[in-house]
Amino acid sequence: MGITVRKLREEDIEELSRIEAASFSMPWSAAAFRDLLAQPYCTYLVALLDGVLAGCCGYTKLGEEASIDNVVVAPGCRRKGVGKTMFAELLRTGRQEGVKAFTLEVRDSNLPAKSLYGQFGFVCEGIRPGFYEKPREDAAILWLR
Repeated sequence: MGITVRKLREEDIEELSRIEAASFSMPWSAAAFRDLLAQPYCTYLVALLDGVLAGCCGYTKLGEEASIDNVVVAPGCRRKGVGKTMFAELLRTGRQEGVKAFTLEVRDSNLPAKSLYGQFGFVCEGIRPGFYEKPREDAAILWLR
């Protein structure tokens, strides 16, 4: 069956919130994802691995720019191409919606994520000191223009 990517749906949210909780020290709530579904300027995709929810990513569109707000892959689904496939589709979708530049923040120590983003041409253009909590850490500000 492999990896498939589609838009986030209401029925994905409970499982997605479990993936968030298993992945982040400050996970997004189910309510936060529900709020995103109601926003016309937000685009969120999910990836399924062999039919099972494996990850999510999305952006908030601001004119011709998009801020990638969240990228998460379930711990048991990492290093299987889920993140790369899902992220490529997010960028393709954004380009179709007129996005000319994408930005995101990532923990400066998150080398696997930074490597993934680098494969798509993202470059670091700055640091946000102390951006993350639990643990406190700087964020690298990445852009794809």
